Amino acid sequence: MRSKLLLIALCATVAACKTDTPERGLATVHVPVVTSQDFVFDAAAPGGSLAPGEAERLDGWFQGLGLGYGDTLYVDGPFSDDARARVAQVAGRYGMMVQPGAPVVAGAVRPDAVRVIVSRRRAEVPGCPNWDTKAQPNFANKQMSNFGCAVSSNLAAMIADPVDLIHGREGNGVQDASTAARAIQMYRSAPPTGAKGLQSVNTKGN
Repeated sequence: MRSKLLLIALCATVAACKTDTPERGLATVHVPVVTSQDFVFDAAAPGGSLAPGEAERLDGWFQGLGLGYGDTLYVDGPFSDDARARVAQVAGRYGMMVQPGAPVVAGAVRPDAVRVIVSRRRAEVPGCPNWDTKAQPNFANKQMSNFGCAVSSNLAAMIADPVDLIHGREGNGVQDASTAARAIQMYRSAPPTGAKGLQSVNTKGN
């Protein structure tokens, strides 16, 4: 009985000393977060044709928004099909194309107008960088508070379409083997770096 009590007391002492458990996983809490905003511009377009001066107003609106890569452009309204070509002409100056369909936004479109919608999605990693904790000493084998910030921030900065971080793209059923193998062919045919040895280079230009 005495040995059992002694063992229980020893276990309790060890449990009291163990205040933290080591983290051995590689998962990080710092992950890219995708935000979405919809900007709306109603342009007068009786019968589907932009009224005089509306194209200039639309161009100024695009310029003020900083329209560019990562934005998605839509045209909505009763005469959206007729006005889409003119809107696409203005958007083409920014390297943008008008996409089919339109997201649901607040408010109804006037019968004599078309609605231009810019959906803007951005990927960012909130809370990074995070240097709240010191790297050393780390007796509890804990992850640093900044762990994962570099990789996740680089991914968020390089992603072409932030929506791809939410869900993948569906295949279109078209496959081109030559395009898929082009990178491999270039890798195989390119001479190795340094195959010709060191070259004599004149840095003085004479």
